[in-house]
Amino acid sequence: QVQLVESGGGSVQSGGSLRLSCIASGSYHRSKGWFRQAPGKEREGVAIIDTDGTINYADSVKGRFTISQDNAKNTVYLQMNSLKPEDTAMYYCAADTSYSKLWLGRAAYWGQGTQVTVSS
Repeated sequence: QVQLVESGGGSVQSGGSLRLSCIASGSYHRSKGWFRQAPGKEREGVAIIDTDGTINYADSVKGRFTISQDNAKNTVYLQMNSLKPEDTAMYYCAADTSYSKLWLGRAAYWGQGTQVTVSS
């Protein structure tokens, strides 16, 4: 059984930073990623990282967000800098054995989410 638990969300002002963490139990050798969903909008991929370290970012976060993983702790992180009000959303961690399925938002496993709110 795979379980994903996110933490690190909160409220910050525009230009601020947050670091999200996702501890994954039972999800070894799986690609992992971060997604977000704002009210009234569809869920979108933010950043994903493969087991070999391959990384993809959404264009909207390139240069501001950094995804990383600590395999020893089975944890994936999302460092978010230069936050903007449009980054406000519920952020979800996801994992799947397929990198492509993960990027398409069709991951088999999802966390409960952590809220990020950026005020102007």
